Amino acid sequence: MVVNLLERIYEKKPQMTAADQKIAAVILQDPAKIVDLTISQLAKLAVVSEASISRFCRNLNLVGFHQLKIELAQSVEQTKVPAPAAGVDDWQSAIKAIEQNKRLEISGTLANFTTDLAKVIIDQLTSCRLLQVAAEGNTFPVAADAVYRFNQIGILAVADQSPATALAQTLNLTAADTLLVISNSGESKELLKQVKVAKQQQTKVIAITNRNESPLALQADWHLKTVVRQQVLQSEYYFSRVAAMTAVETLFLLMIAQEPQRKELIKRHEELTADMKV
Repeated sequence: MVVNLLERIYEKKPQMTAADQKIAAVILQDPAKIVDLTISQLAKLAVVSEASISRFCRNLNLVGFHQLKIELAQSVEQTKVPAPAAGVDDWQSAIKAIEQNKRLEISGTLANFTTDLAKVIIDQLTSCRLLQVAAEGNTFPVAADAVYRFNQIGILAVADQSPATALAQTLNLTAADTLLVISNSGESKELLKQVKVAKQQQTKVIAITNRNESPLALQADWHLKTVVRQQVLQSEYYFSRVAAMTAVETLFLLMIAQEPQRKELIKRHEELTADMKV
């Protein structure tokens, strides 16, 4: 998959130098505006030198500023948000921007599901004795959702929000099991500790993060890259559960597509829990 320039900037921003982060912040604030600027104008906006702009381009594997503008223009066209109609207030503009961001997160995440990668991960999930799903903080709801979904279709899965309990679970994994770790940055020390323990026990590891170069991604046997686009105050972005949820739900639905009889397991579970509803 060819990753557009904006996606590369989002992915690499947390690991950028201070100067590169300043340049990235200016670009992400208004990508379309940058296309019409000169290198000196961008340097002035970012309060850096022109040499810093050139280094920024090289760090993104671009030949120079001209290529940055070309690829940025292409990215802007791909991610363009329609202008709000006359009379629409700022709330509607914000809602429209959020909608577009969520569409990009879902489409970008699904684009990373190559056939070969999806097949090998699903084969691993369907053949393992036990699946442990690990996540921390605001990502844990994704892990909880994954455990619910996979158990519904006959995949024995566990998770725990306590790092100590989660590590104790990992200590019981074997070569017949699988560890699925979910993290935005892919840099969690606790999750890396779990991966290290799992590897020592010959347990296969699947990672879902939004950076290919993250420590968790590099340690995993298989990595699914998510795409996060939500911005706050025009310059910062935070982890969106939509992308990670999309990755988990896609695996869930593909497993059902591969084995339609799994729908009967869902039906049985829903029948048994029907008396819990009004």
